Amino acid sequence: MSTYQISPTASIDFGATGIKATLQNASFLLSTRKGTCFMDREFGWNPPVDELSEAAKVQMTAEVIELLQNSFEGMTVEEVTFEEDTATATLYPRVKVVFDNG
Repeated sequence: MSTYQISPTASIDFGATGIKATLQNASFLLSTRKGTCFMDREFGWNPPVDELSEAAKVQMTAEVIELLQNSFEGMTVEEVTFEEDTATATLYPRVKVVFDNG
């Protein structure tokens, strides 16, 4: 079983297929704040703003796991860690996932 790393993305490969496309879609989902997608205001998630505490990390971990496992069938989250940007008080999730089907 292969482990894959997901983090918020800034680029899109329009030719992606298979697992690569699923990982890209998950990455795009983590890059999108809820309420900003024109045709689907429920798409995305709401990370805490200006909060770098351990409590914020715990809350975000639960939200990331629920969001990804409910959005992508066969995806299991194994680990969620965070990269901190103290200048902007932003946490960026780094997620390790596996797929049940390979």
